[in-house]
Amino acid sequence: MKISPIFISLIATSLLIFSCRQEPAGLGYTASKSATGSTAMVVSPHPLASEVGRQILQKGGNAIDAAVAVQFAIAVVYPRAGNIGGGGLLVLRQAEGETVTLDYREKAPAAATRDMYLDSLDNIVPGLSTDGHLAVGVPGTVAGLIAAYDRYGGGLPFAELIQPAIDFAEKGFRVSITEAERLNTYQDAFRQYNTDDNPFVKDTPWQEGDLLRQPNLAKTLIRIRDEGRMGFYGGQTADYIVAEMKRGGGIITLDDLSDYQPTWRLPVTGTYKNYRIITMPPPSSGGIALVQLMKIMESYPLASMGFQTAASTHLMTEAERRVYADRAEHLGDMDFFPVPVDSLLKKQYLNSRMADFNPEAATPSAKILAGAIANTPEHFETTHTSVVDAQGNAVSVTTTLNGNFGSKVLVHGAGFFLNNEMDDFSAKPGVPNQFGLVGAEANAIAPGKRMLSSMTPTIVEKDGRLFLVLGAPGGSTIITAVFQVILNVTEFGMDLESAVNAGRFHHQWLPDQVMVEKGTLSPEVRQALEKMGHTFREVERMAVIKAIQRLPDGTLQGVGDRRNPDDDARGY
Repeated sequence: MKISPIFISLIATSLLIFSCRQEPAGLGYTASKSATGSTAMVVSPHPLASEVGRQILQKGGNAIDAAVAVQFAIAVVYPRAGNIGGGGLLVLRQAEGETVTLDYREKAPAAATRDMYLDSLDNIVPGLSTDGHLAVGVPGTVAGLIAAYDRYGGGLPFAELIQPAIDFAEKGFRVSITEAERLNTYQDAFRQYNTDDNPFVKDTPWQEGDLLRQPNLAKTLIRIRDEGRMGFYGGQTADYIVAEMKRGGGIITLDDLSDYQPTWRLPVTGTYKNYRIITMPPPSSGGIALVQLMKIMESYPLASMGFQTAASTHLMTEAERRVYADRAEHLGDMDFFPVPVDSLLKKQYLNSRMADFNPEAATPSAKILAGAIANTPEHFETTHTSVVDAQGNAVSVTTTLNGNFGSKVLVHGAGFFLNNEMDDFSAKPGVPNQFGLVGAEANAIAPGKRMLSSMTPTIVEKDGRLFLVLGAPGGSTIITAVFQVILNVTEFGMDLESAVNAGRFHHQWLPDQVMVEKGTLSPEVRQALEKMGHTFREVERMAVIKAIQRLPDGTLQGVGDRRNPDDDARGY
């Protein structure tokens, strides 16, 4: 057989342009957990989506173009979290340093009420806010992606960005072993909440390499390609959504859909030594919490304490405990509640929060309340993409359906899952949601209100230059994962791959326990912490980071997390 010289040249060029460690992720494609590139980089939850992003960048698209194309692609190839039936948060840093954020979080429908998930005795009805049609918030993803493209797109036609997703839906793709296992887990739920046109339901178990076609989703994406926003929030797709709501007792109306608008917001920013943190404002709780944690750490000699020693783990845990107490009390949708952002981030206030910190003993959460502020009137079924383009623009975008496959409701005729984001509201003050997070008045249900999120899309500068782009799925553990990865790089001297893959721990105030990944802390450290009064709960994994670092020589290092076999980094 004669091999084309052009083919040989392409292979050689690819090897020279970037290096990556390959791991199997299903038939027909492999996942690159780590990649380096001299020009641009994309890290996403699926190899097919990352390849779409890389191709868009190579065609001259900018970071927004690539992010939009990747988001539509994962709506097809990563159905448990990629979505057009959910929402998300996006942070953009332009090459010249200007920053902005886009909030396309879901909203409560107009018919939503404060006590809609309570029974006649004022108790929460189990499952009502997590499964089925009443759990769904008004989706924001399509409006958000179109808004981002319209304002900051790099010039490639919108149709070119969405076409790969259409092709994946029409022609199908081979599911990875992790996706097959997830689909098998939820077969009963798919049957319970859906009609018989669900392509995810099979009479025999899903296996790695099975072909998944989604013809109805392809038609929906074509409508979005041809009609823009109205291809989702009006016309046939909107009619499908409302008919699905009526079929299952949901409350989203045509007016809810047509009225939905994403919101451009100023980022939450803060300094940590010679670093600048650029992240999301409310309704993300992640941005404020992350900056609080970083500013608290600035007052302590963390590097000299050492990585995951008893001293450093104790300090970080106690800071997390206090910050999550603030989250429960003070954070919600700023359009409905006066979130005291400036006060929460003041150094004097943060020093006061740590005034009762005892380096020798844990402080019981029962003794910690949210801080007093003067004048005060995200499971792993989220996903993240990080992008840096050839011009130096950077995008960090986190999107979610909330639970695995959201509400488990697939819109009949339209082929996409709807979110169960209503559970992210405080259905009843003091009662935890599916992630164990409690809330108060700031996050109570109200019509048109956005529910609080733990999503923490973040960009970090060092000495005024782009340094890190990162974020993660992982529910309440997103914030602490982003926090720890940043510290792993900046304080503990790790390369990005080591920083992302290092074991993690997490404390969220309530319940009063340290969640820790198995094998993360040495027996000696854990014993020392238990003597201080800490209690532990082991888990298999926490949030799944997707990150890009600009190295001193300008090279881009992209890393997908070992915790998700399908995480993929691609650059050139």
